Amino acid sequence: MATIHKQRNIGVSPDRAWDALADWGALHERLAAGFATDTQLDGTDRIVSFFNGVQARERFVSSDERTRRLAWSIVEGPYAHHNGVARVLDDGAGGTLFEWTADVLPDETAERTAEMMEAGIEAVKRTLEQADG
Repeated sequence: MATIHKQRNIGVSPDRAWDALADWGALHERLAAGFATDTQLDGTDRIVSFFNGVQARERFVSSDERTRRLAWSIVEGPYAHHNGVARVLDDGAGGTLFEWTADVLPDETAERTAEMMEAGIEAVKRTLEQADG
């Protein structure tokens, strides 16, 4: 199983970043605008449309406000297994360290997944900092 990990320092408060991350149905508006172009809720699943035309059904797994951690799984798409986790951490200087990790099978999906996650985390940084400014 391949594990991909991305992180960025973001110039917004952890509370602000967590509020956007925890808003499960507003990924395309509040957290990763431009990377995600639409989000439709279907029960606890969300169907996400991405900038490249790909759609994925993401299943909500858990949310922990105390640790600012959100977990989900892509259940329709190229994966035999996908587990995603995003965390919002205090960077010690009033900003946020945003961490995103995915475990994927088959291993052959890792390179493309890493590319998508890089684009995604840059969109998170841009979206949050623009909304705060």
